Amino acid sequence: MNDALAAFRTERLAAREALVTDREAAALGRQWMNRVNPLKYPYQFDWLGRPVIQYPQDIVAVQELVWRTQPTLIVETGIAHGGSLVLSASLLALLELCAAATAGVGVDPRRPRGKVLGIDVDIRPHNRRLIEDHALAGRIEMLEGSSVSPDVVAAVAKRVVGEPRVLVALDSNHTHDHVLAELEAYAGFVTPGSYLVACDTVIADLDPGLFPDRPWGHGDNPRTAVEQFLKGHPEFEVDHEFDKFLVGSNPGGYLRRIA
Repeated sequence: MNDALAAFRTERLAAREALVTDREAAALGRQWMNRVNPLKYPYQFDWLGRPVIQYPQDIVAVQELVWRTQPTLIVETGIAHGGSLVLSASLLALLELCAAATAGVGVDPRRPRGKVLGIDVDIRPHNRRLIEDHALAGRIEMLEGSSVSPDVVAAVAKRVVGEPRVLVALDSNHTHDHVLAELEAYAGFVTPGSYLVACDTVIADLDPGLFPDRPWGHGDNPRTAVEQFLKGHPEFEVDHEFDKFLVGSNPGGYLRRIA
């Protein structure tokens, strides 16, 4: 690393510490999210043609996370329209291109190395068809069933065998009990140095009445599940670097495996 870049990163780190501890900035972020969530703001964005249903800040966070961990397999619970699967697949394709360019070799599109495994209790036929027709479909695998059913967990356990770097993102049912069950079931699949991401922990910070048609809310959400999970899993720690996004769905939900 050259001196100029090292100086920039030192300066940025100091700025980030001020940013993430600024209560007024955090409050403004939550105020804005409370306003735009009922207006379906996260529903407005596509990634390479598929609805991604994420905040733009969360998309940037995924890019940073994938570059940092260089996963060979990403496991995601919750598929919806498939935008998140396509996002992950595209980032894995970029990783492969970068590695090939560095090594001075070509990429065989018929044999993609990095894969994404998406799991959903109900993969609707039209969504499955559009995902399977996507240009990046060769990097995407799908599994239908409850993410916490013994059969599905066993299938995932079989799939991760031999993968050197596994990243897991949990974005299905956001109730405390379901997320806690997912955390317990999928934690062992995460390789040391990689991450177990509990999505939508921000539910705990938003207005209580913001999700009237959902079974989750204050006191029953991914944040409460993460807090309970961490008490029994010292091999994971919260990576607070991602708090820098201020407007995002997963504050405190980026769990790094340290052992």
